[in-house]
Amino acid sequence: MAHEIRPTAALIVIDMQNDFLPGGSLAVASGDAILPGINALAGKFEHVILTQDWHPRGHISFASTHGKQAFVDSVEASYGVQHLWPDHCVQGTPGAELHPDLDIPHAELILRKGFRVGIDSYSAFTENDGVTPTGLAGYLRERGLDRLYFVGVAYDFCVGFSAIAAAKLHFEAVVVEDLSRAVGLPGTVEKTNAEFEIHNVHRILSSSL
Repeated sequence: MAHEIRPTAALIVIDMQNDFLPGGSLAVASGDAILPGINALAGKFEHVILTQDWHPRGHISFASTHGKQAFVDSVEASYGVQHLWPDHCVQGTPGAELHPDLDIPHAELILRKGFRVGIDSYSAFTENDGVTPTGLAGYLRERGLDRLYFVGVAYDFCVGFSAIAAAKLHFEAVVVEDLSRAVGLPGTVEKTNAEFEIHNVHRILSSSL
């Protein structure tokens, strides 16, 4: 079924940064393969928003901060379990920059998230405590944008958390599956898909747009 890109739609491009793509410190497998498709799809949207992970050194999500092992270990934060990752997307470093092949000059906003040292932010809308807002919801509402399409990385973390948060905030949330890639830790994709069902997040292919 074809999806009409209506005037109140926006494309949200999640975290297409050097550290999350092949060659980066927290690379998502084949993440670079979706760049041409994202660029092409963005050309169909009047409204495009980009997000950037933007961590200070010593961030709570870094395994090195705790002397623990990335991908395997976790810590208990005030907001629940915090997965631990390699140092990534450190403010002002090349790894935090948007990938040079991301070509969306008409993007209207770049939203940075995860800049507080003691809390992570997978979602583009709320930090991992589920309470602290990034301000994106207010921006979208003030501009009258209510149907949101999500692409980027990673499907089972920042893309998924962003889409679910959008749905909880009463936006229409749509994930373009073929223009996202997953980290794929045990059970994370399955959990994400189950949450999409619960919160009425739609999943489509870019060919329907």
